[in-house]
Amino acid sequence: MDICVPEKVAYIIKKLEQEGHEAYIVGGCVRDALLKREPEDWDITTSASPFQVKKIFRRTIDTGIQHGTVTVMLEKDGFEVTTYRIDGAYEDGRHPSSVQFTSNLKEDLKRRDFTINAMAYNPKTGIVDLFGGQDDLKAGIIRCVGNAAERFTEDALRILRAIRFASQLGFQIEEQTQQGIRTLASNLSKVSQERIQVEMTKLLVSPHPEQLRIAYELGVTAVILPELDAIMPLKQNNPYHCYTVGNHTIAMVEQIRATKVLRWTALLHDIGKLQTHKIDENGQDHFYGHAEKSAVQAKQILRRFKFDNDTIDKVSRLILYHAYHLRRDKKIIRRCMNKIGVDLFEDLLEVMRADTMAKSNYQQQEWLEDIIEIKKLYEEIVADHECITLKQLDVNGQDLIQIGILPGKQMGELLNKMLDYVLEHPEANRKEVLLDKFCS
Repeated sequence: MDICVPEKVAYIIKKLEQEGHEAYIVGGCVRDALLKREPEDWDITTSASPFQVKKIFRRTIDTGIQHGTVTVMLEKDGFEVTTYRIDGAYEDGRHPSSVQFTSNLKEDLKRRDFTINAMAYNPKTGIVDLFGGQDDLKAGIIRCVGNAAERFTEDALRILRAIRFASQLGFQIEEQTQQGIRTLASNLSKVSQERIQVEMTKLLVSPHPEQLRIAYELGVTAVILPELDAIMPLKQNNPYHCYTVGNHTIAMVEQIRATKVLRWTALLHDIGKLQTHKIDENGQDHFYGHAEKSAVQAKQILRRFKFDNDTIDKVSRLILYHAYHLRRDKKIIRRCMNKIGVDLFEDLLEVMRADTMAKSNYQQQEWLEDIIEIKKLYEEIVADHECITLKQLDVNGQDLIQIGILPGKQMGELLNKMLDYVLEHPEANRKEVLLDKFCS
């Protein structure tokens, strides 16, 4: 099967061949091209040494020259060109302690993680598939190259990558690869939190985030996200729920739009339910205050994963207010907008919708209809430029200074009282009305 290789990639391959070297596109770009997906990157592997590559091309960057990788710059585009290599021992469970360059393509391909990522292609030679990658693509299977235990012992991040690829492609992980994950999941403790965050986010925003359940069953989340394991079996014996907390969580992740903030919000929105679990005299489960506990715990988890402050802030705010008692009432809607922030209100409605979809049928339709109507009222509030924040208040600090109120605590309290009143009475957001009511 022919692959349509971009012009600049074809030029690099041709140039290397003209100098007497082998060159192929390799790995994910071959996999994606065979799946009719647009590759994100076009990686090239070659028998040429990094120093030979640098001599052949005018502009190069030593991206990882000690591991054989040079980035070839063609105009503004960069393409990674890596020498065939054999990896030395993986003493830290993540990186080879040394690499040995080789002229043998097979040696390079057999060090790779999964069969679907261990194929190469050259316009003249065609596809080089030594480990059944094409068959596994057709069958929808994630399978390690060679012995799964060896691959995962070399690099524990491959454990999470296997599940991530399954979630992105909708594939199944074959049995020996699953067994390798189950046996070696504890090795994920050697992987940096930043790398786990990247893989988890890719898994979450994939078309099949329900593969989280496989991560749980194979013992992966017990290592990287034990808080999820703690809520997976937690029962919710009340009319509103038909799943355990964990299964409700995964169902909600499936229901919500595939953005980083929304999917992480769904994953962590009930993470504090274990701390707030109570059973009443009728045997029903209650979780009073779980939103507050979940928001605090979510912040801790996101910080552990080294997320940026903006993501931590947005996710924790959405979780804090995901159980807010919204009604078809503009006063209540304005107050909620003020609390969570106008920037997140539409996302909050999306969170509430997905949360509702992941519950039982009890009152589900009524809540979904409420959310639709609340969104309409919210849009009217925005269209009418009703005051939600101090910035929109028709009175500011300068106005108060002019009538003799000095900057400080008193001024802040006065402005907040005005805002509180305007949230209830939007028509009162006029300077003369507010000054007369609060300052006369």
